[in-house]
Amino acid sequence: MGLLKIFSSIKDRAEKFLNEKNVVTDFLGKVEEKTGIKKKILAAGVVSVTGLYLIYGYGASLVCNLIGFVYPAYFSIKALESPNKEDDTKWLTYWVVYGVFSLGEFFSDIFLYWFPFYYAFKCLFLLWCMAPTSWNGSQIIYNRVVRPIFLRHEATVDNMVSDLSGKAMSAAESLTREVLSTLVKNKALVTPAPPSEPKSLPSTSQEPSPIKRSSSKQSKEMQPAQADDGDPR
Repeated sequence: MGLLKIFSSIKDRAEKFLNEKNVVTDFLGKVEEKTGIKKKILAAGVVSVTGLYLIYGYGASLVCNLIGFVYPAYFSIKALESPNKEDDTKWLTYWVVYGVFSLGEFFSDIFLYWFPFYYAFKCLFLLWCMAPTSWNGSQIIYNRVVRPIFLRHEATVDNMVSDLSGKAMSAAESLTREVLSTLVKNKALVTPAPPSEPKSLPSTSQEPSPIKRSSSKQSKEMQPAQADDGDPR
């Protein structure tokens, strides 16, 4: 009975999604008009092909990440635009679990890469986390794993974040001061010095001193006198 309820819930959710007005349903509607195949069959075919591609195809990592991101992002935007806050909590919980899973996958990807059908199981895990059921995967993981660990270490994490933010601010301030001082020094080195006034060279033709003028005058006066003494009488 549990599995039947799960499949019926997924079926109802899929039918509701196919009846909504969005890009996917518009594209499926155009294909239905041209081919005559119903949207439900087209959607089921796309899901089947995607599953086989995740198992045997190339680039399964990209397809899996798109499945785990595009659909939740679309409904997260719708949740933000709606007045109801319950769907906001639901999708915030999903993104928290998705972030924790991605962080763990980053450090263990080298081992999980060799796991057979890893991306198919990853896609099923992400679909379980976003499933519209009471046993939603993101709700279970958050309430049983993430939330207890967070509450146990909340004070320590807050102190660590506060210390790191203070150190980051002081480092940024010191770096800014060093950059400004370096710019000021470089500006002082690059700026040319003001041109100095040219110094006048000493004149070669100096005016004779008064002593030299008087001596030359006396010598000129003595020359006629000497000429007169030399005349014969």
